[in-house]
Amino acid sequence: MEIVLEQKDAVDWSYKGEGAVNLVLAYTGSSPAFLGKVMRIQKMPKDGNENSNDNNDTGLTSHEKLVWREVEELVSCQDKEVAEHMYVKLVMSPLLGPKHVDAGTRLLVAREFLESVEENVVSQRPSWRVDAAKVDTLRSSVLLMDDHTLFTCGSIKDETCISVEIKPKCGFLPDSSYITEENAIKKTRTRFEMHQVLKRQGNEISEISQYDPLDLFSGTKDRIHKAIRALSGTPQNNFRVFLNGSLVFGNFDGGIGKTTVKVEHAFELLLKGIISAGDGLCADNFIQLVTDTIYTSGVLDQLLGAQKLDKFDIEGVIHAYYDITGQACTVCRGSDESKISSQYSSMHSVPLDESLNIVKNYLIAATAKDCSLMISFRPTDAEHLGSSHSTLYLESTNQAFDYKGRTW
Repeated sequence: MEIVLEQKDAVDWSYKGEGAVNLVLAYTGSSPAFLGKVMRIQKMPKDGNENSNDNNDTGLTSHEKLVWREVEELVSCQDKEVAEHMYVKLVMSPLLGPKHVDAGTRLLVAREFLESVEENVVSQRPSWRVDAAKVDTLRSSVLLMDDHTLFTCGSIKDETCISVEIKPKCGFLPDSSYITEENAIKKTRTRFEMHQVLKRQGNEISEISQYDPLDLFSGTKDRIHKAIRALSGTPQNNFRVFLNGSLVFGNFDGGIGKTTVKVEHAFELLLKGIISAGDGLCADNFIQLVTDTIYTSGVLDQLLGAQKLDKFDIEGVIHAYYDITGQACTVCRGSDESKISSQYSSMHSVPLDESLNIVKNYLIAATAKDCSLMISFRPTDAEHLGSSHSTLYLESTNQAFDYKGRTW
């Protein structure tokens, strides 16, 4: 019989974090089926109309079905929630590698469960998140996933695990010929850098991060190290560290400034039980451990490949989109006839199948640009190198660590 979580089950799920779209809860009960699991619950904007929620949507739109026509199981979905799950399982997971993507499973929930969750966690959520959105209580299911802040599922009381969550962002500069002169800055400045400036102007942050995604995706150890150090210096919502599932560095509300000396000291003391280094050197060696793992594993290579499926930039893709929908292209319509380039005309003259592939690849790339990377470590004995887990030896501390990486 299929499990359905009821109101009484809400007490076993505690707040772990959230993004713009989902709330993440960790299981704190004793059921073997849920040990080491988290659930992702969709939110809805507070300024939205609850009665117009798309939970009653019968699946993909006609245009979406055209784009994903080759993925039959996705196209045939009669429920938007299931379709979103199938997209991760059938599109993103094969592309990035099943061992790197946790598609999760759908878990049925009663409305009363979601209402109780909303009531239980509201005091733990950042106030600005509470003001912006609430739990979508009209959903019939949630996504159940492994808790990747832990190394293994099930009982973890006797196992030390330290995990780092990174939001890499877009790791390349576009060179599409469709980018107009007035937007040429996109070819020389990363999306992340431009968003930082915009956030600073809007007082969303007090410090502009020195992190450069191009460093992280460079494949060069020195530049990867520079990127990790920059992320730890200004974590915002792009860098978090967990110890045995609990957040110990970074924060869920994104933070607005640099890491303080007090926070650095507390993190240094916490790492002393994990990193065998002298006073003041534990955090530096942890940054080196993360750097070495990213460099050695090549975990970002496939993610960058997926991002680069966006070959035309939105300024080129928009023309293909209008051809698919059968609408008049607002870009061309808004330009002087003499200024409409032959490129625009050629894009509008490609076969429908090609237009569909252009839009499909753009959507996949957009997903890859918004992925999070989670790398989990546990100390191991040096003589166990070559075990079933990937293992890295940190020369500076003479320690070995098992590690695993996931994108989500």
